[in-house]
Amino acid sequence: MADPRFHPPAGGLVPHMGITLLGEGEGWLEAKMPIRQHHLRSGADALHAASMIALADSVCGFAAGQVLPAGAKGYTTIELKSNFIGSASEGTLIGRSEAEHLGRTTQVWTSTVTHQETGRKLALFRCTQMILY
Repeated sequence: MADPRFHPPAGGLVPHMGITLLGEGEGWLEAKMPIRQHHLRSGADALHAASMIALADSVCGFAAGQVLPAGAKGYTTIELKSNFIGSASEGTLIGRSEAEHLGRTTQVWTSTVTHQETGRKLALFRCTQMILY
């Protein structure tokens, strides 16, 4: 059965982007996204920055949802930063998130986006999640 976070009944950005879960544990989550034409910049043979951010923010958010403090009802991204250090036009991207801080009111997550076929890092990402009560 498909994970409903990645395949919600009403659809959404994550299934549209083709993001699927690879694995998760306490304080980390990993997913993949095959590069498709709609992930590329218009008129260019390179990834659009928003495509990499969609993967990076999704793996951080879904991981945050797995380690919410008692009584919390959810989370939302309140800050993010990305450094793009490479690009690709084909293949598969791997996004892996790691918890840096798991507080009662905020969480800080780091994500790395890697090109699966070459092992090259393409983006470094950090975000802050506000915990909702």
